[in-house]
Amino acid sequence: MSESHDQAARHDPVYDRLAATPEFGELRSRYRKFVIPATIAFMAWYFLYVILAMFAPGFMNATVVGHINVALVVGLLQFVTTFLIAYLYSGYSNKKLDPLARQLDEEYVAGRRQGEGN
Repeated sequence: MSESHDQAARHDPVYDRLAATPEFGELRSRYRKFVIPATIAFMAWYFLYVILAMFAPGFMNATVVGHINVALVVGLLQFVTTFLIAYLYSGYSNKKLDPLARQLDEEYVAGRRQGEGN
């Protein structure tokens, strides 16, 4: 790839214009409002599992029912939590992110058609 083509690929005036709009900032803000707390909560939950496994083996080995112990239940709940977060994010994205992202995408496509991106 030539240097001028590489530079052109990194510099898109349509994107630059849209990235400076309040709507783009709002989209990023809405995204962060979900992702950052969800990531912190999940990581805290995961590290709780690891810490319990390291420092509370007696608790983790406690039988819940039959041959199923607390460690297995908590480990399986990690998967449940992952799917729950994905489900919640999907709903949040559909309601709060996608409409604004579609609007910005339409503006981007219109700008590219008008030749701003050349």
